[in-house]
Amino acid sequence: MADIESEYHAEFALGEHSARHLRRILRLYLVRSGLSEVTEAAELALTELIANVVRHVPDRRGRVCFLLLPGGVRVEVSDRCPRLPVTAVGDVLAEGGRGLSLVEAFTDRWGVRPLPDGRGKTVWFECGVK
Repeated sequence: MADIESEYHAEFALGEHSARHLRRILRLYLVRSGLSEVTEAAELALTELIANVVRHVPDRRGRVCFLLLPGGVRVEVSDRCPRLPVTAVGDVLAEGGRGLSLVEAFTDRWGVRPLPDGRGKTVWFECGVK
């Protein structure tokens, strides 16, 4: 395993191409950390969380954090929108609304927590951590 920092984070305005760029960074981070077996699941879940910020957060500003854990990774996406996401139940043919269900399916665990100041939230997931 290469010598790599145990945490990566960046804060910026997210747009339609952000998920692609962040997936590339996450893939490099995981492969260099010896965690290539969780790369695909982590990339898919990250894509859903970024899409939620782009669709639902008015200023599209977000903070992304990748944290190495024993045997896995934790990915966090924070924003300044206080509305907490909900897992949609409904039409399987609908264009949207299944993102968090997909995150749940791809990852070992996930959750959401309000930011300490109450003006935003962090949605997170873990892959490879039992």
